[in-house]
Amino acid sequence: MPHSQTSAHRDSLSGVRLARGASPWLLPTVATAALSLVRARKSRRAAAIAVPTTALAAGMLWFFRDPEREIAQGRVISPADGVVQSIMPWKDGRTRVAIFMSPLNVHVNRAPLAGTVTSVEHIPGGFVPAFNKESENNERVVWHFDTELGDIEMIQIAGAVARRIVPYIPQGTKVEQGDRIGLIRFGSRVDIYLPEGVDVDVEVGQVTTAGVTRIDRD
Repeated sequence: MPHSQTSAHRDSLSGVRLARGASPWLLPTVATAALSLVRARKSRRAAAIAVPTTALAAGMLWFFRDPEREIAQGRVISPADGVVQSIMPWKDGRTRVAIFMSPLNVHVNRAPLAGTVTSVEHIPGGFVPAFNKESENNERVVWHFDTELGDIEMIQIAGAVARRIVPYIPQGTKVEQGDRIGLIRFGSRVDIYLPEGVDVDVEVGQVTTAGVTRIDRD
């Protein structure tokens, strides 16, 4: 069985493929909606309540979806669904590509390259909007991968709504390119640092798909 299937067990509900880590938020919402629908048969008031609770449950199902992807070919692929927010040269020669994830995006992040996870560090911080420059000081998880291109750094950053980052795998895990590695709940940002000498093949404002969009150029 592929590594991505064994390392990222997924929850499921009525046949919908959901992200691992969805249950604490999703199950109470769906249970409330189901109870409201049952009571709606006997009460107009309950029927009125059933409308927003059912809509919320549907929204949760959409947010926590975790679709299968055919992983693209390329040295570095996008770790996140979203929009390229900025591309910034770094003092050490690397280039940072920041990808903003709205609540409408799939929020399961994927390994940008094959390699070994050498570090997974949780850093406490604030919760300002992920598109704000100050979001660099937000709650975040810093990943380092030992790859054929050397050390690759990737940072999952929580936003104003996202209050929990859920890493799926620990330090020392070997990953294939495109493997699921973690979840950020609700709006957020993912930064990836390309090594010196690796050219960027995306531009600011471009939409990316985790595991599909190549972000470097030969």
